[in-house]
Amino acid sequence: MPATSRRTSVFTESLIREMSRVAARHGAVNLAQGFPDFNPPAAILAAAKAEMDTDHHQYAITWGAAPLREALAAKLTHFTGQPCDPEKHLIVTCGATEAMMVAVMTVTDVGDHIGLFSPFYENYSADAILAGVTPVFATLRAPDYAIDFVELRRVFASGIKAFILCNPSNPTGKVFTRAELEQIAVLAQEFDVWIITDEVYEHIVFAPHQHVYLSSLPGMAERTIMCSSLSKTFAITGWRLGYVFGAAAMVAQGRKVHDFLTVGAAAPLQHAIATGLRMPPDYYAELALEYTARRDIFLHYLDQIGLTYTRPQGAYFVMLDISPFGYANDIEFSHWMTKAIGVAPVPGSVFFHEPEPRYVRLNFAKRHETLHAAGERLLQLRRG
Repeated sequence: MPATSRRTSVFTESLIREMSRVAARHGAVNLAQGFPDFNPPAAILAAAKAEMDTDHHQYAITWGAAPLREALAAKLTHFTGQPCDPEKHLIVTCGATEAMMVAVMTVTDVGDHIGLFSPFYENYSADAILAGVTPVFATLRAPDYAIDFVELRRVFASGIKAFILCNPSNPTGKVFTRAELEQIAVLAQEFDVWIITDEVYEHIVFAPHQHVYLSSLPGMAERTIMCSSLSKTFAITGWRLGYVFGAAAMVAQGRKVHDFLTVGAAAPLQHAIATGLRMPPDYYAELALEYTARRDIFLHYLDQIGLTYTRPQGAYFVMLDISPFGYANDIEFSHWMTKAIGVAPVPGSVFFHEPEPRYVRLNFAKRHETLHAAGERLLQLRRG
C-alpha cells in the first residue's frame, strides 16, 4: 500500500473525544468532552421541528443562509459595537472547528509561522499541521495563567503571520482583561500580525469578569478574525454551526476556502437557529447566571476534595492538579479515574506545548443532578 501523508503521522486522534469513548465503556460520568447534557431552549427546538416541514432541505448559499447572517449581524453589532454587514463580513461554517481552519488557511501560506498560547485547545496544533504552518508558543504562567509580555513580544518579533487567541480560554477558563488585550493589540499592529480569536465562550463569563472583543479595540477591526459558534451559547454542539466575522477583504478570500472545505452548514438548522439569535439580550445574561450556578456546585465538591485547581473566570472548564497522586502521567491517571472513580476527565498534557503531566481538565456544562452525581464520586479522591 502506498504511504499516507507525513502530516497525518505527526498528530493523533483527539484525546478529548477518545476519553468520551472510554467514559462510555466504563459507564462513567463524562466530564471530558465539552458538551452539555441538557437540551436547547424550547423555542429553538420548536423552530427546528418546524423547519422539517419547509423547503429548506437543499444547499443554502455557501457562506450562510440570509436569515441567519442577518440575525448574526444584528447580534454582533449589538455586543461588539462594530458594524457588521451580513453580505460582506460573515461566513457561516460547520462549527467553530471549521471556522478556525478557514481563518488559518485564509491568512497563512505553507511554511509560515503562527503564534499560540500554551496551554491551548488541542485542535489548534492540528490546524497548524494541516495548514502546513509552524506553531510558535508563548507560555501562560500558572496558577493564574498570566501573560509573560517579554516572551510574547519575542513570539511576535519572530516573524509570525498570525496569532491565535482563545478568549475565554479553553482549557484554563481565563478571561483576558482589557489591559492584556490592549497590549496584544499593540504587538499585532507593531509587527503587522493577524489575530485569530476563538470566542465560542463569549457569553459564559463569571462576574466580575467581562468579555472584551479584541476586534472592538482601536486599530484591530481590520486585522482580527473572530471565530465563534452557536454550539455553547444555545447547547447545540451537534448542530455544528459556527461563523467567521471579519473585514470584508478577508471574508471574501475566506469564503472561497470555506466553499471548497465543506460547501456549507446544514440548511434547515441555519434557518432554525436564527430564532435563537433573535432572543432578547436578557437570554445571554441568564445564560451566564445559569453557568455560574453550575460552576459553584462543582467547585463546592472540589473544595471538599482538597486538591488545587484554577477557579474559572469564564467558559466551563476546571484544570485540576493531580500531582499528589503520584501517577507516572496524566493519561494513566485519567484512565484510572474513569474506571475506578466513575468520572472521565481529559488528560491536561494534550493542551500544553511543554511537558506537563500534572493536570486533568473537567467540564461542568451539565445538569445540576449530573454535577452532584459526579461530585459525590469525586469525593473518593479526597486526600487524607
